[in-house]
Amino acid sequence: MRIPNIKIPGTKYSPEAKEGDNSKRGGYYGRIMLIAGSAGQALGSEIANHLNMKCGEYERTTFPNENIFIRLNESVRGQDVYIIQSMSTPLHENIFELLILIDTIKRDSAARINVIVPYLAYGRSDKKDQPRVGIAARMIANMLEVAGANRYMTIDLHSGQIQGFFDIAGDALTAFHLLSDHVADQHIENLVTVSTDLGFAKKARNWAEKLQTPLAIIEKRRTGNDATSEALSIIGEVRDKNVLLVDDEVLTAGSITNAVELVRKEGARDVYLAFTHALFAGKAVDRLAVLDIKEIITTNTIPLSDEKRARLPRMTVLSVAPLLGEVILRANQGRSVGELFHE
Repeated sequence: MRIPNIKIPGTKYSPEAKEGDNSKRGGYYGRIMLIAGSAGQALGSEIANHLNMKCGEYERTTFPNENIFIRLNESVRGQDVYIIQSMSTPLHENIFELLILIDTIKRDSAARINVIVPYLAYGRSDKKDQPRVGIAARMIANMLEVAGANRYMTIDLHSGQIQGFFDIAGDALTAFHLLSDHVADQHIENLVTVSTDLGFAKKARNWAEKLQTPLAIIEKRRTGNDATSEALSIIGEVRDKNVLLVDDEVLTAGSITNAVELVRKEGARDVYLAFTHALFAGKAVDRLAVLDIKEIITTNTIPLSDEKRARLPRMTVLSVAPLLGEVILRANQGRSVGELFHE
């Protein structure tokens, strides 16, 4: 039984109380089957708990020549299969495991194959912005489709235009409501929302509107292809204000370090940081651990080790499992996903 009038985290939706378990009744495409890949085990278990079911099991073997072999431990014939696999480190191994899982499930005659990729890799490679370069984001979309995926779900794409690279149906979701609700519940006084760069300014404006705060933007210069950047100035006022830095992802934490140092130099008081994807590559954890930040707010779209969590005690990790669980139910039953956000 569902508890009525309790909003699903990450949405604006409060379900009515319903008897029974909809996930086991089977919708338009058959009964729901969840399969969690190597980079989706923890999140897959949370989604399964939300839907009151278990993830399907499979065996994975990596041979001495690094070839991956996958065998399902149960039939998926005629079922609506949802594969949970984030494109996190080891990146290319997880991508290829996902492709093999899709092909394996397709050859076992699943009714429909849905790939849930909370973080879609190569999101920054979405256009030819230099001579003689490829568009890897389009290639990722093509590979998923050719392998046999019928539908995709992802959260906070780096660029919205990536949706146009897919020729299959999909749900490009956002963790904005999940993150912003958490901040709103703290009732932080004298708060200003600060975008970490000009490219995120439009989304940062949504944060400012929801939290009813002023908006400031950090102007920065990015040099080369190694994600190195330099914060130059702040467009807006942060002096004697509490600052909420917002972005979509943190990779090496270089930009965030520069941003925190800049707002501190300009007289900011407490600094909060909110973003969706905790990639944390290179020296990111080292940098974040020593930053003068009140709270780091992120999600579990990327698996985070216990070691990283322990080194960042001021980090709050919000779960996207309830959001994805509700979207899975609606996709299976042919119901509106936009209703979750009053759209």
